[in-house]
Amino acid sequence: MLLTIALVLTLLALIFARDVSRAAHHASGPRRSENLSFAAGANALLTRENQFDQRLGYLLSHGATLSRPVFAARLTQLNDDLASWAPFAKLLRRPNLVHDVNETLYQTTLQRVSAYESLLASVSTALTLPFQASTPYEPDAAPASTLTSSAQTWNRARFSLRREPGRARLDELSAVSVASASTSALTQLRHAPSLALTRAVALSALSVSPAALPSSSGEMLLPPVNSFRVGVSVTNGAYVDQAVTLIVRLVPRSSRLSGYQEVLHATLGPLRSYAFVPGPIAIVASEHATLTVRLVGAPGGSALTHVATYQVVVSPSGNG
Repeated sequence: MLLTIALVLTLLALIFARDVSRAAHHASGPRRSENLSFAAGANALLTRENQFDQRLGYLLSHGATLSRPVFAARLTQLNDDLASWAPFAKLLRRPNLVHDVNETLYQTTLQRVSAYESLLASVSTALTLPFQASTPYEPDAAPASTLTSSAQTWNRARFSLRREPGRARLDELSAVSVASASTSALTQLRHAPSLALTRAVALSALSVSPAALPSSSGEMLLPPVNSFRVGVSVTNGAYVDQAVTLIVRLVPRSSRLSGYQEVLHATLGPLRSYAFVPGPIAIVASEHATLTVRLVGAPGGSALTHVATYQVVVSPSGNG
């Protein structure tokens, strides 16, 4: 009788163990899928972050060999790449995994985006290059320190899934650009001849309406009109944002006119031109005047034109 009872209990234990094993298998199946899916997405993001880190480190180490436009283009490419990191990391936050590993990835990604944005901004400021962050970010006063600490945080957390269903492997984060972002490295970039800022803004063209009649150089012979307009083109030959002021002034020789002056302002983008169109300038027939177009606030070499002066002569009226 006891033997029968023992056999029954053994059978029940085996059945229970089988059911527990099946239940555990079915429970681990979804977890395994979640872990492996997260690992695939996380490693794709980590690969992009590490490639970015290497590219930035190379740019800061070898940037002295590049021209300002090429260096700025590389900096812009890196900046644009940052915009997609946080949204992608946010997609990986759910479902919540063991040890909050996906939350750790999200938070370290946010920290690194801000650190990289701050680092890129500091480089562009040091070289007086145009820069606009690809995403809103909180400025980081110590981006190199943040990059190092965030990489360490993730590299500890990345082993969270090693003993979980699927035994997912998560890649580590690098911080090789930190060494290239030192104060001495930025100083070398600032003193690199190819990256040096040489401002080169000048008057490039002037048009008159109505069109001037044929005349000698430095003279503007106008038909007998009551007013005329000038259009002034200004060109920025340097890779930098440049604020300029244009002053257009007409000084008549007679007392029939009170004279004219207009001051206009604009900011020219790198290697861009801008056309100023001042208001109409009053004039009278048979008048003689001096027209001066002056560009200020834009230092440059002596070969650049910053002032243009014309002797304006208005033809006599055909009446009487």
